[in-house]
Amino acid sequence: MTTSADELREQVRSKYAEAARAVTGEGEGPGCGSGECCADDAGGGRFGEALYAAEQRGELPAAAVLASLGCGNPTAVADLLEGETVLDLGSGGGIDVILSARRVGPAGTAYGLDMTDEMLALARHNAQDAGVRNVHFLKGLIEQIPLPADSVDVVISNCVINLSTDKAAVLAEISRVLRPGGRLGVSDIVAEDELTAEQRARRGSYVGCIAGALSRGEYEAGLEAAGFEDISVEFTHQVADGMHGAILKAVKTARPAARGLPVSRPAPRAGCC
Repeated sequence: MTTSADELREQVRSKYAEAARAVTGEGEGPGCGSGECCADDAGGGRFGEALYAAEQRGELPAAAVLASLGCGNPTAVADLLEGETVLDLGSGGGIDVILSARRVGPAGTAYGLDMTDEMLALARHNAQDAGVRNVHFLKGLIEQIPLPADSVDVVISNCVINLSTDKAAVLAEISRVLRPGGRLGVSDIVAEDELTAEQRARRGSYVGCIAGALSRGEYEAGLEAAGFEDISVEFTHQVADGMHGAILKAVKTARPAARGLPVSRPAPRAGCC
């Protein structure tokens, strides 16, 4: 029996809600902190806070560190600058938003987008504890980003795009909200090109960030189709046979019309505060 896109999304939402409740002590079980979400469920390992430098973890509220369920550290590769606007897709407990807010400074802005109420509440609490004010957490889907076109300098994400059931829509939305010349710096799980979708599914679950992962070639093609250039996909560590944590970088072309790409369409701004 196949699982629909809506069912998969609800599985993801439920697991991350469980993870947030576990961090705040409201859950009944260990949740994703035990390696059930975005973890190497083929080998039993855990991603998350270990991929952040000790000095970074020391600057953050404990709950933000505990809620880190990603597969990398996108803030380490995003080259954030003072005054920039950065968007974190699937912001979870807010660790990358808080780190980004400090790097862009008071003149910059850090947005976090998540679909899970429990994670959004945890992230807002963590940001308050961290004393950062230039942050806004939005509720929504990464396939339908509630920000206007050409409004963001940098998009980051930490092991979340693989969880989407419509990755082409995610990449198109990233391109839409980025300003021309804007940058993408993402950590994700990526498969070697020779692995079929069925082989990826045998190596781990969808909620565990394995079954839904794109291959390197699929990611490169998807980014190019969405209007990106200077694309790189760098494997950083193996999480299962033929599956890797990876750093993905790309730049939105500054002249989309010249390449025959659709020009960004404005979208209504959602309330953010």
